[in-house]
Amino acid sequence: MEKIELHTKSRPSTVYCGGGALEKAAEYLDGKEVFIVTDTNVERLYAPLLREKFPAARMFAIPAGERHKTASTLFFVLDAMLEAGLHRSSFVAAVGGGVVGDLAGLAAALYMRGTRLVQIPTTLLAQVDSSVGGKTAVDRRGVKNAVGTFYQPERVFCDPLFLQTLPAREVKCGVGEIVKTGVLSEKVGDKIRGGADKLFDLGFLQGLAADCIRFKAGVVEQDETEKSGLRKCLNLGHTTGHALELLCGRRSHGEYVLIGMWLETFIAEGEGFCTHEYAEEVRALVRLAEKRIPAFPAAQKGLQYALLDKKNAERGSVSVIVSKARGEFAEAVLSAEKYARYLALLEGGAR
Repeated sequence: MEKIELHTKSRPSTVYCGGGALEKAAEYLDGKEVFIVTDTNVERLYAPLLREKFPAARMFAIPAGERHKTASTLFFVLDAMLEAGLHRSSFVAAVGGGVVGDLAGLAAALYMRGTRLVQIPTTLLAQVDSSVGGKTAVDRRGVKNAVGTFYQPERVFCDPLFLQTLPAREVKCGVGEIVKTGVLSEKVGDKIRGGADKLFDLGFLQGLAADCIRFKAGVVEQDETEKSGLRKCLNLGHTTGHALELLCGRRSHGEYVLIGMWLETFIAEGEGFCTHEYAEEVRALVRLAEKRIPAFPAAQKGLQYALLDKKNAERGSVSVIVSKARGEFAEAVLSAEKYARYLALLEGGAR
């Protein structure tokens, strides 16, 4: 088990990654008032284990799925916290994937202006990305993560035991964020290339998890609330990915990030941010996880969602994070018309 320290201005955070992390969580929360927020999928699979490890905790399950990452679900959780009589010294334990982590984290930030928070992520995506760094949010009016704040958990416990029950779709979702980190981090990228034939093997992915967390922790320490611009690099692939996810649904977040990265290499190349050779290198890395980029006949309709992206610097433009070279990134600002022309490349799929 690896221990990774994250030092931010608002609150230090410690991440435990590897076998035995759940036991570590049980030790840390022993004797404390704990309110577990989870979802119906995790409850079905792991309620007996959670009751064994946290016998005195209250458990509250929200409906599973992104469509329930809403203000109404948030206040459903806050009402339950009030009914449980929680205080500011109580702990909220978010046990689940990204939806649970984001929503429970926001509830912890809002409840009595801030109660204590730990994250126990149960999906690969949440373990390598969303549980670390303090972003919390709910979706609103068709905009992902429109209402939220930064609120660091005291501890994050990433135990691979939860990954054994993940469906293939959820594994691929996490792989999408791992590949994104591999574009940003030369170390992670080289490990992915070196183990390309094992990219969907859980043992191999568990070995990458700590490297991804360590990279993200380093970025967050330098730019906790995206003020300097460094943390924006973590949004690689996300402008297009989020737009397509809102437009089409069906696929996982991580799959859309892969597709977004693929398209945005053409933006990086076309706008002069990188060479054709480097763009091909990134596309090759993406294809290790997404063998064939699907066609999106209505891709240009994604513009309406891209225009609502939080990174946009001004009305009517679309900001896209692009990779310039290994370990280097930039922010490309495109007019709506130009971005729509790039979206059209997706209408025929990979070429």
